[in-house]
Amino acid sequence: MAPLLALLLVLIPLAPLVQPALAITAPELRSQRSLQDLQPDMHGRDLKQQEFLKASMEGFDLHDADLRGAVFNSSNLRQANLSNASLADVVAFATRFDGADLRGAVFSNAMLMQSHFRDAQIEGADFSEAVLDLPEQKALCARASGVNSRTGVTTRDSLRCR
Repeated sequence: MAPLLALLLVLIPLAPLVQPALAITAPELRSQRSLQDLQPDMHGRDLKQQEFLKASMEGFDLHDADLRGAVFNSSNLRQANLSNASLADVVAFATRFDGADLRGAVFSNAMLMQSHFRDAQIEGADFSEAVLDLPEQKALCARASGVNSRTGVTTRDSLRCR
């Protein structure tokens, strides 16, 4: 029994150290970039890379806001004013833009899967390299017009309308 105990005492220091388990929390809880102070008037604000998760922003004024790289997951932006907003590299999954004013907005390289734009005003909006569901893209093409004043790209060309 003593030799077995001696062997165990020698081998124990060779055992790998056990690392503590890391808990994974919901994005809503772990985000350090999540904007907590939502106000109906946020026009012209620097909101780059902010996270809006399940945010209710219906009717909010975000015109001229810098939202580059922001994340809108399952958010409500119905009737919001996003005219001339910078939305390049935005991720907006399952977000509602119904009736929103998107005139002159730049959505270049945006990920807009499962997002909806029913009755949104899109004159002069730039969707260059944006990823949209095909039915939404076709619906947007049906009413696309104008040229973006900052990028010089026509809305129809940016949506790859035929």
